[in-house]
Amino acid sequence: MTNSQRPPMPPPPPPGVPPAPPPSNAATGQAAAGKTQRPPSQTLQQPGAVATPSARPASAAGQVASNAAPPPPSAAKPRVPARSPSLSPGQPTLQHMIHHAYEKGFSDVHLGVGEVPRFRNRGEMELTDYPDTDQATFMSWLREILTDEEIRRFQDTLEFDGATQYDFARVRINIFDTLRGPGMVLRLIPLTILTLEQLRMPSVMKDVCHTHKGLILVTGPTGSGKSTTLAAMVDYMNKEMPKHIITIEDPIEFVHQSRKALIRQREVGIHTLKFDNALKASLREDPDVILIGEMRDKETVNTALKAAQTGHLVMGTLHTNSAVKTLERIFTLYPAEEQPAMRSAIAESLVSIIAQGLCRTTDGKRAAFHDILINTEAIKDYIQKGRNDEITPLMEEGEFDGMITMNKSLFNLYQEGRITEETALEMSPTQNEMAMMLRGRI
Repeated sequence: MTNSQRPPMPPPPPPGVPPAPPPSNAATGQAAAGKTQRPPSQTLQQPGAVATPSARPASAAGQVASNAAPPPPSAAKPRVPARSPSLSPGQPTLQHMIHHAYEKGFSDVHLGVGEVPRFRNRGEMELTDYPDTDQATFMSWLREILTDEEIRRFQDTLEFDGATQYDFARVRINIFDTLRGPGMVLRLIPLTILTLEQLRMPSVMKDVCHTHKGLILVTGPTGSGKSTTLAAMVDYMNKEMPKHIITIEDPIEFVHQSRKALIRQREVGIHTLKFDNALKASLREDPDVILIGEMRDKETVNTALKAAQTGHLVMGTLHTNSAVKTLERIFTLYPAEEQPAMRSAIAESLVSIIAQGLCRTTDGKRAAFHDILINTEAIKDYIQKGRNDEITPLMEEGEFDGMITMNKSLFNLYQEGRITEETALEMSPTQNEMAMMLRGRI
């Protein structure tokens, strides 16, 4: 077809749709060229390009825009609309629900698109009367607690950890994507740090706080009160000892105000880019005590041991259920040829392992029970020789040194009338032995 036979130029295409090939007519070609010079960022910002965090750009407009020129970083993936979505009719604000949970003494708020909000009531999930959560409401809740940059970070990684604070409580935030849509769990953290006495913790916990160097591990499953126990121990040192305490957390949960001690708290992602970097740098910051949020890998354990061996008191957590399992968990991080050296390092550096669980009491509250190992000379010898299976009997006989087993701790709660026989059996790590204790045979 010759140029003279070409049909008239069609109207300009919608934004993001590929323009027709320019005709040879100079004036018409200039007009068409003016239409195709829209920056890619403007093309991506058209309404059709908006998607949920888990969606992918599938339209032709999105593909052409991404191929035409590299988009700016903020437009690399589909985004939530810049305007703040509004709550659907009948939906509460996020602050209202968090305050309701706080007033009732609940520990967690569970939210998700397509789900009825639920609360964690002293270890058990409890349905609410709120309506199902829709997408607009969920995004409105995110806008209450996150910045636009944090929402973009969630959309990029489909995970988010953080914290926010109200005048009545601090809240730890975890957001994630699921089959039905995004979900969120909010952990309520009291602004007032309970003391070791208020938590009814064993007195040996104060004793280990007075140690000048070494490694103290507080362990237990998720939701077992590890953070609360560590916060109480740091608070005790803060009131009693003129020390420099550095915490490295992800995220910061309990907020401490310096008293007799100087406390500096650092959050990964805000005050430091990488956990390992902050831990290594802390050795050059003249600390007396270093609190590590979690001993998550071999490198962290190595650095923590180095700090403990060079005159610092290091406190950290692990997700293990007993003192002996904590030792085994650490050793499994290392190959067989490195384990003898690690056994010697742990035996020399360890101060105490405090494994903790929570159980519901007869008055509807919760109480902590413990498995406490104190690194006496006998325990040290057993660790070096790898005789882990023989450590528990030593703990049963080491009450004078402050040691206790979980079964003994649960039995004490039962004798005090704080838990039922059924609860003691349910929470016991060795139920046969607990049954014999309850029947008076041990």
